[in-house]
This record gives sequence, C-alpha cells and structure tokens, in this order.
Amino acid sequence: MKKEYDLSKMKSRKNPYASKLKKPITMRLSEDVIEYFKDMAEESGVPYQSLINLYLRDCVAHNRKVDISWNKQP
Repeated sequence: MKKEYDLSKMKSRKNPYASKLKKPITMRLSEDVIEYFKDMAEESGVPYQSLINLYLRDCVAHNRKVDISWNKQP
C-alpha cells in the first residue's frame, strides 16, 4: 500500500445513502413505553432506540394507521 495517495484528481459524488441517514429528534414517551422497549432490548441485545426505529419502520412499511377513538361521555 502506498504511504500517500493523491486524492486531488478524484471526482466527488453524492452519498447514495444520504436519504437513509437517521435524524436526531426529541420525543416525549411514556415511561411504560420506554420500559417496554428497554426490556425487549435487553432480551434481544439490540439498543432500545434501534428497536423503536425498527418498529416505526415496520409501521411505515405496512402503512399502519393509529386508530384514535376518544370516548365521549354525555
């Protein structure tokens, strides 16, 4: 292997994975939800934030919608 490489003539190109990069956000989650994913993370050996991301990705892939029904009391 060379000690030095001349990268000045190298052509640049866009990162093909740029659209798939993760974006840091702040979310407010219930303690029981966090505990659920942390327990699952401990069992599986996968970080809990990754499990949450995998679950949400699965929801997107299957076009799942949340059914929010508020009980209206008279």
